[in-house]
Formats: sequence, C-alpha cells, structure tokens
Amino acid sequence: MNARIPAHTLQPAPALERIGQVWDESILPQLTDYIRIPAKSPLFAPDWEQQGLLDTVVRNAAAWVEDQKVAGLTLEVVRLPGRTPVLFFEIAATRAASPQTVLMYGHLDKQPEFSGWRSDLGPWTPQYEDGKLYGRGGADDGYAVYASIAAVQELKRQGVPHPRIVGLIETSEESGSRDLLPYIDALKGRLGDVALVVCLDSGAGNYDQLWLTTSLRGMASGTLKVEILTEGIHSGDASGLVPSSFRIMRQVLDRLEDSATGRLLPARFHCEVPAERLVQARATAAILGEEVYRRFPWAHYDCGGSTAFALPTTQDPVQALLKRTWEPTLSVTGADGFPALQDAGNVLRPYTAFKLSLRLPPLVDAAQCVQEMKALLEDNAPYQAKVTWESASGANGWNAPATAPWFESALHAASQAHFGAPCGFIGQGGTIPLMGMLSQGFPQAQMMVCGVLGPKSNAHGPNEFLHVPYAKKLTAAVAQVIASFP
Repeated sequence: MNARIPAHTLQPAPALERIGQVWDESILPQLTDYIRIPAKSPLFAPDWEQQGLLDTVVRNAAAWVEDQKVAGLTLEVVRLPGRTPVLFFEIAATRAASPQTVLMYGHLDKQPEFSGWRSDLGPWTPQYEDGKLYGRGGADDGYAVYASIAAVQELKRQGVPHPRIVGLIETSEESGSRDLLPYIDALKGRLGDVALVVCLDSGAGNYDQLWLTTSLRGMASGTLKVEILTEGIHSGDASGLVPSSFRIMRQVLDRLEDSATGRLLPARFHCEVPAERLVQARATAAILGEEVYRRFPWAHYDCGGSTAFALPTTQDPVQALLKRTWEPTLSVTGADGFPALQDAGNVLRPYTAFKLSLRLPPLVDAAQCVQEMKALLEDNAPYQAKVTWESASGANGWNAPATAPWFESALHAASQAHFGAPCGFIGQGGTIPLMGMLSQGFPQAQMMVCGVLGPKSNAHGPNEFLHVPYAKKLTAAVAQVIASFP
C-alpha cells in the first residue's frame, strides 16, 4: 500500500497537467501579444518614455496577474521619476510561523531586432510551431512573470502551504539593469527576509532535465571611436600618408586582446575558477559532450554546403564550458563610420567606431575593468589620433552561494518528477545584475536561477524561440521547489 502523501507535498502529475492547461489557455495568448510589442530596453530606445511601450507591457502583465485572482496577492506598478517601471507583487504566506520570503524575478524589456530571421519569421511577428513560440522576448524574459504566477496558483490549487512570496519584474535588464538598484532601495522594506530567489532569466544545457545556473559572467559595454580626419578624402590621394582609422583601431584593440587566441591581456580581467565549479563543469561535460559547442549555428567551412563546419576555439567539452563562463571575452557587436557596401567608394573614411561588449568572469570587478580599459585604449594613441572610449553599461558577475541540502534535494526531486532525470548544474555566460545585488543583500539566500534558453533558442539573435514543453515542466518544477521550502 502506498504511503499517504503529506499535506504539504505537491503532487507532481496533476501539477504538470494543470500548469500545462494554464500555459495553453492563458499564458501562450499573453506571450503572443507580448512578442508583437517592440518594447526595447532603454539602451536601444533612448526615447522609451515617449514610446510608452515598456509601460504597455508592464500594464498588460499587471492586468493578467490581477485577472488570476491569486488569494492574498497585492500588486503595484512602481514608477520612480525618470526610471523605467517595475511590477511589484506580494502574496501573503499561508504557512504558519514562516517569517522568510521567496523572491520571484523577471524582466519585460527586450533586445533590438537583429537581422537574419527566417523568411517567414520576425522579431515582432509571433509564430507557434512544433512546440516553439518564435519572436523576440518570449523566452528572454517575457514568460517569467506568467510562469511565476502559474506556479503559485498551483500551490494554492493543491492547498500546499507556502511562505510569503514577492515578485519583482523590471524593464531595464537588457541595459544592464541600470534602473534596478534605485528600485531595490525604494522597495527594500517590502522585500522582507529573502531566503529563496527564483530567477527565470537563464538557460538550460538541454531540454531533458532541470538546470540550475551556478554562475553568471559580468559585462561591460561601450563605444570605441578612432578619428583621424574631419572628413572623408580620396583614398588614392591620401592612403599611405594618412593612416587608416581601421588600422589604428586594430592597433588599439591589440592592447586589449590577443587576436590570435582571443585571450584578453589585462590580468585584472581574469580570476581563478573555484574548485567546486571545475567539478561541476566536468559533470556537465559528461552529460552534454560535444553538444556544448555543436548547438551553435556554425557556418560551412567552404560556404558551399559541405559537411565541414567552422570550428570552435576548443573541442574539449570541459574547456568549452569554462571558456563561455569563466573566461573574459571581447566581441564587436556593432560598427559606425562605414557606408553600406553598395555606397562604398574610393574614400578614406574619417573615423571608425565599434560597439564593444566584454563578458567578464563572475568574480571580477566590472567597474575596475572599465576604468583600466579607458586608460588602456585612449592613452598614447597611434599617430596622435583621437581615440575615445565611452562606457554604456556594466555589471558584475555572480557566483552562487553554497547549495543548502534541502535545496539540492528539492531540485533533484523536482527534476526527476517532471523530467525523469536529475538536476544539472551549469554556469552561464550571460549577465543578470540583480543576482549580485541580492547575494550582497541576502548572503544566506538560496538562488534558483533557471530558464528556458536551451540549445538553439538564440536569445538576442534571429529566430529566438521559447521551448513551450520545457517551460511547462520548469513552471511545475518551480512550484515543487517552493513547496519544499523548509
């Protein structure tokens, strides 16, 4: 005879079934409407306030939350002067003598369009096919507020007691969460004693199990500009005497990066990988194998449809995991000063400007790196060219605190119940500034940093999609972990 399930235990099968229905009937239509709204983050839409689109997606999410009629929930859209809005909700505890709080986090701002979308897809034209909802922002991170509420509602439906729960949904995450700290300060008295953070803004190593993010890289971004002329001049007349702004740019970047290996040169940009993370990387590499790097959309070697593809920087799965999580990297994500190819004549351009994005190891201080980088790039410019570095945003990385026994047990149990496999542990190369802030403010809190950004989901790029079957299971897993909160 089966033992009676304790009253506080979430029953996984009916939980997943009900949550799946909520996704199909309510969340998917909401996300479809959300994708249609180009609510770009302030870094990419300086006139965001005039556009009103961030306010629109926040209002829409707030209206949906209120329509769910969650018992004990109060909700407020908070707006500080000159800051992007946040959605803040509180759900009263139903567990007796439970003084601690669960914080649920997400964001509603989006990255810009980018090019290369499949001909029948687009960033603002949602399309659902084969269990995937395509469009910008659905997976990063529009679903989070809806999944969070659905998880709580399932606890309510099964009568599972839960601690006090608060939600913080921001709209400047894709701009480095530059408005978040003032809101944390303003709401600090209402956050309570946070003992568990549920952040649904991360990724997954595969779609076959629950994945806990154990670290996040920091970031620094800005514009590097090299000016050598005040106007363009005939290249035949001037080249050889007037140095190319592009060549000077190459020289300046050589101070920062070894172009042969991609290694960043300043020692301050590096840190030692903790022993625990090395152990986890080896375990994760054993699970994922070559999929660690094969999951990316590599170009064909000869561009002619051969079976030979471009190669990663390493084909060792362990090193591949560490390179994308614990090594600093430099990427050029945009350029200015270049005419379109069809308009490019025989003209020596007056300037070259690059948008640079640096990802920094979890334990590196981003502000110190930005300060060092400015001097490194600007001082003693070749040919006395005008070289300027204008920082746009920066944020520290994050390394998760030690996992409490109850939390690790709950993660594995939830993963087994809903995926039939144990929880995996993986570092992510992205940045979530809130995590560092919360770790400082609540050093004892457990961090359930998870997400739906698995293989080929391509957040920020073309053909971004939300893997709906995985999202349903993740929502149910969140409910089960909260039910296990001690």
